[in-house]
Amino acid sequence: MLDFLMNDILGTPAILVGLFALFGLLLQKKNIADIIAGTLKTTMGFIILGGGASILIGSLDAFSKIFTEAFHINGVIPNNEAIVAIAQQTFGKETAMIMFFGMVANILFARFTPFKYIFLTGHHTLFMACLLSAVLSTGGFTGVPLVIIGSVLLGALMVLSPAMTQPYTRKVTGSDDFAMGHFGSFGYLTAGFIGAKFGNKAKSTEDIKVPKSLGFLRDTSISISLTMALLYLIIAPFAGQSFIESQLSNGQNFIVYSFIQAITFAAGVYIVLAGVRMLIAEIIPAFKGIADKIVPNAKPALDCPTIFPFAPNAVIIGFLSSFVAGLIAMFILPVIGLKVIVPGVVGHFFTGAAAGVYGNATGGRRGAIIGAFVNGLLISLLPALLLPVLGGLGFEGSTFGDADFGIVGIILGKMITLFQ
Repeated sequence: MLDFLMNDILGTPAILVGLFALFGLLLQKKNIADIIAGTLKTTMGFIILGGGASILIGSLDAFSKIFTEAFHINGVIPNNEAIVAIAQQTFGKETAMIMFFGMVANILFARFTPFKYIFLTGHHTLFMACLLSAVLSTGGFTGVPLVIIGSVLLGALMVLSPAMTQPYTRKVTGSDDFAMGHFGSFGYLTAGFIGAKFGNKAKSTEDIKVPKSLGFLRDTSISISLTMALLYLIIAPFAGQSFIESQLSNGQNFIVYSFIQAITFAAGVYIVLAGVRMLIAEIIPAFKGIADKIVPNAKPALDCPTIFPFAPNAVIIGFLSSFVAGLIAMFILPVIGLKVIVPGVVGHFFTGAAAGVYGNATGGRRGAIIGAFVNGLLISLLPALLLPVLGGLGFEGSTFGDADFGIVGIILGKMITLFQ
């Protein structure tokens, strides 16, 4: 029963978000037709978002393999899913318990503190629960104390993370309807701060002038397709025709394969944006029931792609700037005695894009570029510093990727060391 609840219900983000929508609509005493429609459309929006993300990840995974082969780079590629899969073999039960009670703690913190946020990004809740269970275990915590401490920490992070970025999230969205529910928030906070200090808000990425002859570039899907096609076609020859055709494309010509992957990436972005629009249109009105009845003035904290429609140009600019920072960091880290962190293209896309949107909201084009660049440095340096904390657990070949995991893991690891 516990496995069914944790893995099949709470472990399925679309169902989790749909349940919150259902609960909110029931609390508002909506009629049965509105309840069914709102619940299904919320769930469908999340599934569409997830489907687009899967397409994106597939394309980016191919790009990552081509990139690694092209330049023969050995190092660690941060990947949340990979390290969680490894850690679950050892800490599966502890992770599940911390996730469940952490969500309960989230609601309690939102109800009884000034931080009125309900964290609805289920997979990131799982990832943070896994990190907490792994790091606490190194400090000798087991059983009930481990679950209690981990749950309280997780619940606190689930309200503090959205609260930290909310002043900048309001600048992005122009409203206070929802918050950022993603554990890359330290990078987004940094991007927003740097954008405000060094950027120029008046010159937005969305106001970039395009000559009439290039008017087709105003279409985000077209501009993303061309940008990714250029990246693929530059790197593919370095990886070699034989590698791509034998290992990735099942014999399809490597140039054609690269071009199709670029268009597939743009299609994934298009689908993500469509899912985001449907999700936001349904979850915010449905969430009003929870806000009114259980946690007054509560806001849903949603996954990072929910801000992409507010600045589509900043999305691609942020990704590219963050990725360039990752490339530079790859050569700097060994010089300062740290493990080589190979840029994880998926991480740099999602967090870099979001950082670009935040940087643009506070500092325009310059803010998007610099803010995302700093995010790229953070998600290269922090995983390298986190590696020793996880190394004793047998996770030397992998590490968490997004900024908050590094911050929390490093601080918690240091605190445990001090008290041992």
